[in-house]
Amino acid sequence: MDLDLRKLRYFVTVAEQLHFGRAADELHIAQPVLSRQIRALEQDLGASLFTRDRHGVELTDAGRQLLADAGPLLASTHAVRRRVSAAARGNRRLMVGFRAGVPVTPAARRFEDRHPDVVVDVQRIEADDQAAMLLDGRIDVGYVRLPIDEAGLRVTPLYAEPRVAVLPAGHRFADKEEVTEADLAGEPLVWHGDPSTQPTRRPHPDAGYPVRGVDETLEHVAAGRGISFLARSASVFYTHPDIAYVPIPELAPEQVCLAVAASHTSPVVDDFVTAARSAAEITAECGNYEMWQLGGDAATGPA
Repeated sequence: MDLDLRKLRYFVTVAEQLHFGRAADELHIAQPVLSRQIRALEQDLGASLFTRDRHGVELTDAGRQLLADAGPLLASTHAVRRRVSAAARGNRRLMVGFRAGVPVTPAARRFEDRHPDVVVDVQRIEADDQAAMLLDGRIDVGYVRLPIDEAGLRVTPLYAEPRVAVLPAGHRFADKEEVTEADLAGEPLVWHGDPSTQPTRRPHPDAGYPVRGVDETLEHVAAGRGISFLARSASVFYTHPDIAYVPIPELAPEQVCLAVAASHTSPVVDDFVTAARSAAEITAECGNYEMWQLGGDAATGPA
């Protein structure tokens, strides 16, 4: 049985709205048509996806499972459309996503030696969209920071990066060589809106300001609204007159990986992954983290 993607998109809309009328309005179709399509999908799958009673609409266990699987599947179809359209236009372009503090240049240089006809383009990504942008084809390959939902992805570890505490410049520990979690107990925390992106242990899980990205983090910390934790590369790439970075060795290092959609099979992408792994290996051999972060000679090394 082939899964009808149009019915699947209808199902996802109903599952998100939990209301057939609102879902029909969003899809710009009549409600009876939507109901028939959902019943047809249930017949195709041999499973009831929703319970419907006077209290409203709820997902069944089968419906919850389908909703979990539907996102990567629909994103994959979008990615296929993007790649086919690009191929039809004759594009030779590789879109590489990267998180803050992770430079693309060392790998791009090595890759372009083998593929001078392919333009390496870059796009900044954040924690909450790194998986989605890979799955729907907005980027071909991504430098990501764990944790990430690995469903539908091929993830290759590259290197681990120590963390630092991000403190206001006037903080009592701003001049220390390093701090501990005990030192910072009770401090309000500026944290990313997705708690899964934070260190496993945080001084106050529910305290402080939710933020998105390094720039917002630094502005809130500089304003005295709390402290935060970032990968050490922040201290190389992001200087701020009202911010102090202090090592906090107790926190587990942050893992930087390269990720590709599992459905995206391409020799060009595979060659970029190889180039990125090679650049990361040279970094480890040289032991010169700052040089690599700034794209220096230690990164380019022998091909």
